[in-house]
Amino acid sequence: MKSRTLGCTVAVILTLFQPSTFADERANLNRLLNRFLAGAADDIQVHQRFWADDLIYTSSSGQRFGKAEILAGMKKNAADKATQEESQTDSAAMHYRAEATDIRLLGDTAIVAFRLIAEPQPSADRSASKMEFFNTGTFIKRNGEWRALAWQATKIPAVAPASQ
Repeated sequence: MKSRTLGCTVAVILTLFQPSTFADERANLNRLLNRFLAGAADDIQVHQRFWADDLIYTSSSGQRFGKAEILAGMKKNAADKATQEESQTDSAAMHYRAEATDIRLLGDTAIVAFRLIAEPQPSADRSASKMEFFNTGTFIKRNGEWRALAWQATKIPAVAPASQ
């Protein structure tokens, strides 16, 4: 009888703390996403931390690649920037943010869907334009850390102004 009472007590305690655990994990994932977006343009360490080693990324252009290709592309971009003249403006300098973030937790797996807004930095060349994407990431928690394991990006077409 004691083991049954103890089992019920443990189940009640776990039930009481589960919603706050979910809230904590959602907050952790949201923080991870926002830190990633803040450094995504040029911080290779941010990418190293964010993506799982076995990532499957499907870009809005239909290309599929992994973490190694992302990091290699960032290294190439850093090398290209280093060889540019200091007087040149960087038209690719973009600021990224998430809107309408929806986080669904499934134990040690999470689905994070959001609208990505990419806008030129205030100091950037004005020829760059604002872009928007729907992004969906599947995260897995390994060794106490959330990592993006699968990613899908879909470009949202610019809305043409209504004709009058």
